[in-house]
Amino acid sequence: MRPRRSFEDRPRGASTWLRLSVPLAILAMAGSIVAIAREDAIYGKETANWAAQAIGQDIANLVAFPTLLVLAFIAARGSLRAYIGWLGVLTYSTYTYALYVFDIHFGPLFLVWVAVFGLSVFTLVGGLTSLDPIRVRSRFAARAPVKSTGALLVGIGSVFYALWLSEIVPSLFAGTTPEILVESGLPTNPVHVLDLAVFLPTAILAGILLRRSRPWGYVLAPMILVGMVFISLGIVSLMTILWLRELDATPVMATIIALLGAVEAIVVVRFLRAVTPGAMAPDAEMSPSAPEERVRSLSMGRSA
Repeated sequence: MRPRRSFEDRPRGASTWLRLSVPLAILAMAGSIVAIAREDAIYGKETANWAAQAIGQDIANLVAFPTLLVLAFIAARGSLRAYIGWLGVLTYSTYTYALYVFDIHFGPLFLVWVAVFGLSVFTLVGGLTSLDPIRVRSRFAARAPVKSTGALLVGIGSVFYALWLSEIVPSLFAGTTPEILVESGLPTNPVHVLDLAVFLPTAILAGILLRRSRPWGYVLAPMILVGMVFISLGIVSLMTILWLRELDATPVMATIIALLGAVEAIVVVRFLRAVTPGAMAPDAEMSPSAPEERVRSLSMGRSA
């Protein structure tokens, strides 16, 4: 029988944050089930396009949040891979529920969405601050595909920056409203706001840090990639609903996003496979690429 890993295998202070996955997931799944079953009552004030996208997102939630619970359970038993994957699903949850709370009309599920958003933010921040990036870096073998993983994040971030700006800038100069806002009935595009202000800069920064073998790169890069996988799932789901309802979506675009999500999943799985077994010991050996001040600090600790 395989022995259970010790408590020290988990990041310190992580137990509380892992436990919060349970109420978070229950509220999210319950809200999505209610919204799918009672679409008119929940999304009746939205345009047909935006309501269809919301239903597609609810369907994706019913995949994401059971995954969150499974990863939390495995992470609680000492798996660093599962812990980082759990942080990635929390990234998806924070991103997604920012859209729910700020860009869907007030209705019966408003407080549920606020609760999920708040739990997602605090659990993500708590989960991140429970990690020591130096120890995380020490758990990765030299075979970790650092350069290619970092390049993918920088590439995705740069491409989507260019894509969103190509939608925004021409409308600004022409003094017109982007077509996507006309279809959704929204004053601004929340995806543009989240991506341009927060998500894409974080993805690019994570890629750069990883390519330079900085400790936080080993935390943020796989976390952001897992988040991207589930965001891609949500996009494919909502585009499928739009297509089924004949609301300006094509299977071709959904297929492209699905392929991108598959690439993201393959890359992050390959990267996390480089995690070596064992506890994240404070005196774990650092690689030659670690910052010199960290190496000196660890050496002084051993001498003492």
